[in-house]
Parts: sequence; C-alpha cells; structure tokens
Amino acid sequence: MPWPLPALLTWALAWGLCLALRLAAAPSWAVLAWPTALGALLALWPRLAATPWRRVFVAGGFPLSVLALGQGSGLPAWAWLAPLALLLLAYPVNAWRDAPVFPTPKGALADLPQHAPLPETARILDAGCGLGDGLAELHRAYPQAQLQGIEWSWPWRLVCGLRCPWATVRRADMWAADWSGFDLVYLFQRPESMPRAIDKARREMKPGAWLVSLEFEALDSRGVPLPAQARFKLPNGRPVWVYRPVG
Repeated sequence: MPWPLPALLTWALAWGLCLALRLAAAPSWAVLAWPTALGALLALWPRLAATPWRRVFVAGGFPLSVLALGQGSGLPAWAWLAPLALLLLAYPVNAWRDAPVFPTPKGALADLPQHAPLPETARILDAGCGLGDGLAELHRAYPQAQLQGIEWSWPWRLVCGLRCPWATVRRADMWAADWSGFDLVYLFQRPESMPRAIDKARREMKPGAWLVSLEFEALDSRGVPLPAQARFKLPNGRPVWVYRPVG
C-alpha cells in the first residue's frame, strides 16, 4: 500500500476498536490502552511500516490524537506503558545493536545455489531470522537442506516457527550461538554489525563453509573488505554477497 495509507488504516482500526470498547462499557484504561497497543503491534509489521520513522507514525497516531482531543484524562499513567512493553517484547534491549525486522524480498536467493553450491543434506542457519522471510527463501533455494533459524525476540520466534514448520527455529542470541556446524550462514544485518559477524565467522565456521549477506558488504573492524567469492544483484539493485570466511 502506498504511504501514508498504512498509517491512516491503522489509526482508523485503533479508533474503531476504541469506539467498540466504549460501546461495550469497557474500563477507561482498556478503551485507550488496547487501541494504543494495537497500533504499536501493527507498527512492527514491515509491510505496514518499513522504516523507523514510519513505525513511530503508525504507532503514535492514535495516542497523539487522543491527547490532542483532550481524551484519556481518567486513564492511569501505567496504561500508556502498554505499547512500550510490546515494543520491548519484540525488540529486547540486547538486540538493539542488531538489524530491525527487515524481510528478505521474495526471490532474493533464487540464484544463490549457482554461487554457493551445497549438498542436499547441508545445514543452513539464518542468523536473526525475524519473521521467517529469509528462511522461506533459503528453503526455496535449497529445498532438501536442514534449515535452522535463530531469533532473540520471542514474538518473532513464535511467528517464524508457525510460518516455517519445515525449519528448526529457536530463541537464542545469534552472537552466542555456535556457527561451526553449518555449511552456510545467512545474514541480513546492518553495516555496523558486519565486522562482528566477520570475526565470528572466521573464528567458528569450518573451512569451505559459506557466509551470505544480503545488501551489506562484509568489512572488518579496520574497514577492510572480506574477499567475496561472488556478488549478484537483485532486480531492485540490492546486492547479495557470497563469502568463504575460512579456507
């Protein structure tokens, strides 16, 4: 949907829920807190809000309009913390340095087997699997492989597990998990976290294993690029980088 239609629809849904709760004679805290929480949850959906500022607009529209209209004077102060609690569940503090939930585009990894050939029984890890879009693309590229996903946010881990029943999805810290048993590790991180990923890959991955990064080149802490085995572009121009960090 073209922007700002997602924001307008979210605000309308929140106000619709607010009016429905009011007609049902719900407590005043529920009349205002639940629609606010609904907006916060919808703001976490990448298809509705793909950038941080758009997430702020989607989530903040209803509570700001309530305040502007002078409503909610009888609402207890703690009720306004409900959206913050939902955001903290989705984005725990120790994951703030990692990339937010940006979905891997459909078809992004279709050409990957040409550049990173694997045996049918290969073990593949999506490190920071989010809602499961990357796992779905890896499954299409390597349908016989053993796929695993790691996600620290337990709501995203739950959604990913439901969307990807053919993969093993667990809640864990991708930086603490051991990458040594995998033939390919897939990342869709951000530039600031790539040096950390290179260091971990060099320490833990076995010789000949593949490291694949969507969009961001692997640079170490000194800004030196890791030599790429391959690089190909998606139709929208975003690159996919293919590496062999060890051997």
